Amino acid sequence: MMEYLNAAAQELEREYEGLKQQYEDVKGKGLSLNMARGKPGKAQLDLSLEMLDVVNSSSEFVGADGMDCRNYGILKGIDECRKLFGEILGVDSENVMVGGSSSLNMMFDTISCLMTKPVAEGCKPWYEVPDRKFLCPVPGYDRHFGITQYYGFEMIPVPMDENGPDMDLVERLVAEDENIKGIWCVPKYSNPSGITYSDETVRRFAALRPAAKDFRIMWDNAYCIHDISDTPDELLNIYDECVKAGSEDMPILFCSTSKITFPGAGVAAMAASPNNMKVFTARYNYQVISYDKLNMLRHVKYFGSYEGVLEHMKKHKAVLAPKFEIVLNTLEEQLKPTGTAAWTKPNGGYFVSVDVLEGTAKRVVALCKEAGLVLTGAGATYPLGNDPKDSNIRIAPSFPPNDELQEAMDVFCVCAKLAACEKLLQG
Repeated sequence: MMEYLNAAAQELEREYEGLKQQYEDVKGKGLSLNMARGKPGKAQLDLSLEMLDVVNSSSEFVGADGMDCRNYGILKGIDECRKLFGEILGVDSENVMVGGSSSLNMMFDTISCLMTKPVAEGCKPWYEVPDRKFLCPVPGYDRHFGITQYYGFEMIPVPMDENGPDMDLVERLVAEDENIKGIWCVPKYSNPSGITYSDETVRRFAALRPAAKDFRIMWDNAYCIHDISDTPDELLNIYDECVKAGSEDMPILFCSTSKITFPGAGVAAMAASPNNMKVFTARYNYQVISYDKLNMLRHVKYFGSYEGVLEHMKKHKAVLAPKFEIVLNTLEEQLKPTGTAAWTKPNGGYFVSVDVLEGTAKRVVALCKEAGLVLTGAGATYPLGNDPKDSNIRIAPSFPPNDELQEAMDVFCVCAKLAACEKLLQG
């Protein structure tokens, strides 16, 4: 296979003609493949089926705090579930609130709360700051960007590297502009790059001295225990570092069991300092009487302990690791020789971030769709869908069965090569 960037025009033309034929052959198969979102596949959903049997009509419904979990009450969640999430997030259970099934919902509510209630003395609610801004590490999570877009924030892209966000830029921006109110973070196995923030990056976050007293770090630790490697990444504890730095009010931590048990019926949690939690619970007191304590009890009874959760995650690893191998091996075999693409090689999480030839990502996604493969839209990993290089594509290996995943990756590579040839032949 040739290296496209240094190929003679005649060689590239021959390659292009061959790829066009391959592409027509693929279209003729009438495929229907989907790698659009990081959804657990059926094999992963089956891992938790027994959890549905641990709470039934003959069960004891009383939690450790003596509350009948069938009834109203306990806004912040049952004690044993708060303890479990405290261990997952690495914080004291007193700082934890357990919510419904969606951490994304808790993040949306957090921003909504801060839009209407000041979180720090002397500050205004964010809706009273007309030119409010939020930092967005890129490539990043489209649903994060969607929340701040919905609430009218100017979103400022911050480039990511192998250590996390560009902290020189973050430090300068937050020190200069009091209208910058926060930053989105997926600190471990980031969506979509799969990188984990370095210890230095975490410490620099804790040491930030923002101009805005109400600046908040939205620490979405969605993949904190989602390892697929025998040498998993380690993430420094942001809350501990902030306590040391005297900035414990800055981070707000989130996670859920959405990709541990059932995405539509898991349990979500947030953790924050007492000062923050006082503001949030004042809102939740009006918003909800209590969340689904039976589901909290179901999860606690099923796992038994934090160690039980980690044992369960080994089963997910056994399902996911071969999927990542398929993706990475196919990219290595089919795209690396062309010199037109680069990608991450994560030790966990749910995604592989691929940078195709600059100016071709939208074309690749369109070609894939025409051939029967649905991907996340090109540009989705940037605020407002604006990838300035039109190069980043998020690959989500988890949902398709392995045979379909291999077929999907073959289609993707044909489309990436075809788009690259088109672009280069156009000059």
